[in-house]
Amino acid sequence: MKVIGLLGGMSWESTLTYYRIINEGVRARLGGSHSAECVIYSVDFEPVEQLQHEGRWDELTEVLIRCAQRIEAGGAQLLLICTNTMHRMADEVEAAITIPLIHIVDATAEEIVRAGIGTVGLLGTRFTMEEDFYRERLRLGFGINVVIPGEEDRETVHGVIYEELVRGRIEERSRLEFTRVIESLADRGAGGIVLGCTEIPLLVGPDDTDVPLFDTTRIHATAAVAAALGAGGHP
Repeated sequence: MKVIGLLGGMSWESTLTYYRIINEGVRARLGGSHSAECVIYSVDFEPVEQLQHEGRWDELTEVLIRCAQRIEAGGAQLLLICTNTMHRMADEVEAAITIPLIHIVDATAEEIVRAGIGTVGLLGTRFTMEEDFYRERLRLGFGINVVIPGEEDRETVHGVIYEELVRGRIEERSRLEFTRVIESLADRGAGGIVLGCTEIPLLVGPDDTDVPLFDTTRIHATAAVAAALGAGGHP
């Protein structure tokens, strides 16, 4: 079994979900009392969030590189950045370490391709929805077209993430708003919806809509289990 490195805390609410899914996956594959071997570095999200909204991405890149290097030094043999938004600097982080990085967009794209869906809606932070790093990786790397909500709905989604979900607040009114946005993206041709923020699955899931959802947290964590155990599923 390879040691899984988790760069988390952005926010810890979703990092907790990663840890649970990974350990459940290892136990399901190996049985008995098996659990995952992990190295976790969890950052303080408050200064990270501030730097995000100030657009100080170079400083954030330095933060992530330092954290990733500490994780590698701690014995990790592969790395997950447990957040969609911070994959904005995934290439720089990967270049600064010697262990493989499992990219959340690639893992998600493979699921979309397997589902035979050519156009998806994307929900996430404003940075994820509006900047090219996520949409272009889906389009150029996998031929997947992406539609995003209108400006007002993007603000709603972004606000719910930062004002509620990362703080552990789950509000029914926000669930209804997200469901409405999901349906509107489906009306515009999206055959499925990428929940492109690792906190969004805390709010909405398959029981809330008939539109296929791609839960990036679960997909990413499951990919880590596969990478750690290999195709044969043995330590």
